[in-house]
Amino acid sequence: MKTKRVELVSVVPPATFPQVAPVMLTAETMAARRDKVLARMRAENFDALLIYADKEHGGNFEYLTGFVPRFEEALLLLEADGKATIILGNENLKMAQHARLPVQQLLCPYFSLPNQPMDHEKPLDELFVAAGLGNKQKVGLVGWKMFTGKIGNQETLFDLPYFIVESVKKSLATGAILINAIPLFIGGQAGARTTNNANELAHYEYGANLSSTCIMAAMNSVAVGVKESDLGQQLTAEGQYNTVVTIAATGRRFEHANFYPTHKVIQQGDPLSLTTAYKGGLSSRTGFAIADESELPANQSDYLARVAKPYYRAVATWLENIHIGMKGGELYSLIEQVLPKKDYGWHLNPGHLVADEEWMSSPVYPLSEQQIRSGMMLQIDIIPSVAGYTGVSAEECVAVADAELQANIRQEYPQLWARITQRREYLKTVLNINLSDDVIPLSNTVAYLRPFLLAKDKALAMRD
Repeated sequence: MKTKRVELVSVVPPATFPQVAPVMLTAETMAARRDKVLARMRAENFDALLIYADKEHGGNFEYLTGFVPRFEEALLLLEADGKATIILGNENLKMAQHARLPVQQLLCPYFSLPNQPMDHEKPLDELFVAAGLGNKQKVGLVGWKMFTGKIGNQETLFDLPYFIVESVKKSLATGAILINAIPLFIGGQAGARTTNNANELAHYEYGANLSSTCIMAAMNSVAVGVKESDLGQQLTAEGQYNTVVTIAATGRRFEHANFYPTHKVIQQGDPLSLTTAYKGGLSSRTGFAIADESELPANQSDYLARVAKPYYRAVATWLENIHIGMKGGELYSLIEQVLPKKDYGWHLNPGHLVADEEWMSSPVYPLSEQQIRSGMMLQIDIIPSVAGYTGVSAEECVAVADAELQANIRQEYPQLWARITQRREYLKTVLNINLSDDVIPLSNTVAYLRPFLLAKDKALAMRD
């Protein structure tokens, strides 16, 4: 079989869809989420889960309640019979009435901001007992981090604040078991959040579409003399919350330990990085502010052959080969085969799950037996790091869906299906990537990579 070449060619850019409205999660979806978690609780004999949230670490809490507590902390106590108690601070107590599952509410002023009123103050362990935690024998704590190390007992590592864990232990009966239960949400083959239905995919596609529309606008705005902050403005949209720090960085990065766009202007020949993300999708690009290969720095004159083209081949290989039933370890090995770590310096997972957070967990790691399953949303996240060379990036999000799920999307969300169909067609006919039948692109700019950001008509593509 003849191997395709990676070439920098003139191509039409992919279509973007700037007027897509958000899709709300339905009552049926929220009930199904609760039932999935309860089923996993019963399968592992949990009497209750205590689910933590703050603004940065609220995905598991939001999965059931529909919201995060913004600038406070919060807990959701979910019992095996379905009873739910929500514990909130001063300024989020009003959200209990809006929760997407029936809850009893309790106030914990300790969850409020410093120096706010401590009216109705009560020791947290007493609140837990009042909520019913005191008579439970097996309790799971759910923060956000699933510990997957090999040293020690990972089930007894907790990422919740110490004052909460201490109070939980005080409230439990003698002999009760306390376990890190985050895998019930994001782990292995049983994590409730690792797969999505049609309504959830439509809900999250809003963010993936938004991020990729923003990244295209930012790439189109790249010009010598443009400020990082001008590009950063292009990477925000519709007042939505970004799930990662927005990156618009030209030249040398991290000066003065700064992450954020500044008023530094793009200069000819600068390396340039762009990233934005919303719930359901991240888009990222790295390349040079040049128009032609002849403008590359002398010590990186072979940048295309050494870094960009091999990376692009790995992305295309990922898209052509991922399929339902594939083991995560097989996908990891495939990327290692086409883009060896020893030569290209990547070390993170070449693909991970996405949801309300940018990185939820990953079935893709060495020797992983976890299977790629219908309904998973994955970010193509391969990060080469070759000494002496500028990086390259075309991170985007896709979902994998079997025939039944694809039919559900087509029937329930025909406009979404039309966008998916157009994105698929672009990948196949313009970029010449033989996209796996199981892949449904949620982003507009999957595999669209301009390594030279001043050459707006040129991108890498596969050619026979």
